[in-house]
Formats: sequence, C-alpha cells, structure tokens
Amino acid sequence: MNPAVSQATIASAPEAAAAYSVCRRITRRSARNFYYAFLVLPRPKRDALSAVYAFMRQCDDISDEPGLLPAEKRRRLASWLESLHAAVQGAHTDDPVLLALADAVRRFDIPIRLLDQLAQGTAMDLEEGGGPVRYASFDELYSYCYYVASVVGLVTIRIFGYRDPQAEPLAEQCGVAFQLTNIIRDVQEDARLGRVYLPESDLAEFGCSAAELGNGFDSARLRPVLEREAERARQFYRAADQLLPLIEEDSQPALWVLVTIYRRLLEKIASRGYDVFRKKVELTTAEKLSVLTQGWWRRLAA
Repeated sequence: MNPAVSQATIASAPEAAAAYSVCRRITRRSARNFYYAFLVLPRPKRDALSAVYAFMRQCDDISDEPGLLPAEKRRRLASWLESLHAAVQGAHTDDPVLLALADAVRRFDIPIRLLDQLAQGTAMDLEEGGGPVRYASFDELYSYCYYVASVVGLVTIRIFGYRDPQAEPLAEQCGVAFQLTNIIRDVQEDARLGRVYLPESDLAEFGCSAAELGNGFDSARLRPVLEREAERARQFYRAADQLLPLIEEDSQPALWVLVTIYRRLLEKIASRGYDVFRKKVELTTAEKLSVLTQGWWRRLAA
C-alpha cells in the first residue's frame, strides 16, 4: 500500500460509489477519445481512471479560467493540490473528485508525486504577463509533453497493472506520441491563444516562424513542419506495441483502443495533407465506435 495514504481515506462503499459516479459523468462529457478506451476496462479500473481524468479536468479548468492572472491561477492550482494531499492523508472532503481520487490512489498505489506533476503540467502554459508560449527545440517540447501527457501514461499504467519496469519508459513515449498528435491537430487553435508548440528550430528549417502563425495560416508552407512532428509521433507510437503485452491482460483492450484511435487520428490528418486550418480534424463517432467494437472483441477473446 502507498505509505503516503492514510487508512482514513477509505470511503464507505456508498460514498465511493457516489463520488465515482460524478467522475464518470465528467469523463463522459469531456474526455472524448479517452472515454471510449475506458469503456472496455473492468469497472474498478474504469472508475479509477475516471477519477484521474476528473482531477486533470479541474486542473485544466483552473489553468484556462479567463480573466485570471497567471499568479492567481497558480495559487488556485496549489490550493487544489493541497486539498488533494489532505484528502489522501485522511482529511474529510466533500469534493467527490478528491474523494474518488484518494480512493483510487489507495487501491492502485498511485504515487502522489505523479499527480503533483499532472498539475504542474497544466501550469506550464501560464506565462507571466500573458507572453507567448514558445519552444526553441524538440528537446524542450519533449519536456513539455512529458509533464502534460507522459505523466498521464505513468499514472494510467499503475491502474492498468504491470510488473516489468520497462513499461514505464514505454508509457512515457506513448504519452509523447499522443501529445504530438494533439499539437498537430490543434496548431491553429493554439496559435490564436498565443501558444506555438512546434519547435522553433523545425519552423526555421522549413522557412517558417512562430510569429507568422499568429497572422494567418498557410497549410502548404507549414506542411513539412507538421510532417516532421507526425513522423516523430509515429516513432513514439511504436512503444505502444511493446507496452501492450506488459500490462495486465484485462487492460490490454483499453490501451489498444486508445492507441488505435490516436493513430487513426494522426493518419486522417496526414491523408488530408496536414490541412488542419480549414476544419479541425477528428474521428467521427462512428469511427470511434468501430474501434471500440474491436476492443470489446479483444476483451471477450482474452
């Protein structure tokens, strides 16, 4: 059992059930791609991941709250984390997300430091004075991807279950692949918010600049840069093939669903010539349900 978790955090069955129900509603409403993967998990693991997602959602909402200065957002994030630590240590909480997450931490031995890093990741976009977000090199971008996505993977495999420590670097790489896919898909939306995640070194190599992204979008000029990041993502997705057999059998269909959805999203973007400017590229509900159905067959066959 996690030594940082007090036995007092063990909620009664009705309390835990109600708290997890709230987290499931948050996940169903907001998680999009992740929600489909959750559906093929056994109920206890699905509930735990819903609690983690609901916690992340609250961190994101604080970081994205309009009208608040970065310093105030950081203060609220710190307060939210303090509340989590208190709940994990056994303090009473009426917040269903914290109640459910404290229960999940105990059940699946989730290190608190990873949850701290999840919150830290959401604060990485908070620039004092509202300045732009820029990354000079891919190494800098990788560090960002680690905190906002790889840490999620490291928490998730705790819930999935694994024995081989090699699962950890593989989960880290999967997280980077997912985040690179998101960056490619959302490049226009992010640039309008003053956030350019494409490495400045890559932009310069192909005759582009971060500044011009804020003044309009030329898909033809930017395509080579997006192709570069897509090829990096494909290389990191290979880690998923190695990770799959390392996690517990009842969790393998969920990982397969999640990776397949993201891989197909990346290839859908590529099939459109990386034109992510006229319309946001997404998998349709039917496409996701097709992947989910295959995931269910994998679960039944396990």
